[in-house]
Amino acid sequence: MQFDDYLTLKHVNAEHFRVHNPTLYTEWKSLFEKVHPDSFTTLKKFLINNVRRMHHLR
Repeated sequence: MQFDDYLTLKHVNAEHFRVHNPTLYTEWKSLFEKVHPDSFTTLKKFLINNVRRMHHLR
């Protein structure tokens, strides 16, 4: 699974996230590529909601 596909599943607009918060996007993408998607979700569970609110997929 690609990071952008994961973000879409979590209802996050990947393009908006990448453009408006490139540092966090790059950090998360790097971590995502090193761990299983379920592990990533566990690590970022409460932070994903904040990102979803700022970069909601419409």
